[in-house]
Amino acid sequence: MIPFLDLKKVNTQYQQELKDACSRVIDSGWYLNGNELNAFESEFSQYCQTNYCAGVANGLDALSLTLRAWKELGQLSDGDEVIVQANTYIASILAITENNLVPVLVEPDEKTFNLDASNIEKAITSKTKVILPVHLYGQISPMKEILEISKKHKLLVLEDCAQAHGAELDSKKAGSWGDAAAFSFYPGKNLGALGDAGAVITNDNELFKTIKALGNYGTSERYVHQFKGVNSRMDEIQAAMLRVKLKHLNSEIKARQKVAKSYLEGINNSLIGLPQVGDLKNHVWHLFVIKIKNREKLVNFLAKNGIQTLVHYPTPPHKQEAYEEYNNMQLPVTERIHEQVLSLPISPVLTDKDLAYIIDTVNSFK
Repeated sequence: MIPFLDLKKVNTQYQQELKDACSRVIDSGWYLNGNELNAFESEFSQYCQTNYCAGVANGLDALSLTLRAWKELGQLSDGDEVIVQANTYIASILAITENNLVPVLVEPDEKTFNLDASNIEKAITSKTKVILPVHLYGQISPMKEILEISKKHKLLVLEDCAQAHGAELDSKKAGSWGDAAAFSFYPGKNLGALGDAGAVITNDNELFKTIKALGNYGTSERYVHQFKGVNSRMDEIQAAMLRVKLKHLNSEIKARQKVAKSYLEGINNSLIGLPQVGDLKNHVWHLFVIKIKNREKLVNFLAKNGIQTLVHYPTPPHKQEAYEEYNNMQLPVTERIHEQVLSLPISPVLTDKDLAYIIDTVNSFK
């Protein structure tokens, strides 16, 4: 079976570097809020072209703590609305409702899967305070148009960059466009830790300090608590692992782009809709997502032929039991996307032989 993603093989490339980094942390005797985290925060913010980076426990916390920090700073209040595309992963919505804010679900662009800027203004009300564009699958949302709308209506912009580490638009990195950006370093991400980890990047020093305090029990000075905080810290081991992986991120992105280019040029099956992108170099291809009406049949066909695929995601947030209050919403574009999308294997360690076999097998599907 050709795996969807062989994480062991991905990390084996850097095995000695990772072991050395782990040993460095063990030998230091310092395992939280130490030199490794400080160094990673500095290196990652520089990579993303921003001034500040706050390491947190995971990607959901990165989103949630940013919204919470804006509340603490008086920029948001309970009941304020956050506009977000309806076809995102549920974490984007969980962060909103966790903060007693209201998600306003809008239809995405069916071609790119990202937030459709033309749908944003239609959804703005007097309660709207935030636009949350999710850079799905590795391609940046139409940030120029989104920022024009945000400035016109004086809205905050929180980029969900969980799938877009290193993506660029007009030479600006994902995360450097909005007021803040949230990243996940879940192991399967393009920049993946060896466990859970996340981060917020921003150019706003006050926001940065507030997020750091909130994630550390609400304190920036030991035993002096400004906020009713939580425990959401990136540990030293994960920071050290990510420092190693960050050095190789650009080369892994190039490898993914090479795979995607082969798929785009090689897959020729009238039953399959290929992803539509502008400049291939601006897409980091966390996922290579095709569309097909009879998805289950293709999934079974590929599995029978030794190819593992995944569905990102089978059920949209507004149809989940957790959000039963939204279950009656009709979002035909979103629902069609969730019924048709299928992710093919893509990783920096996919061999040319396996890639050619996948393309030939997909083309043979009838």
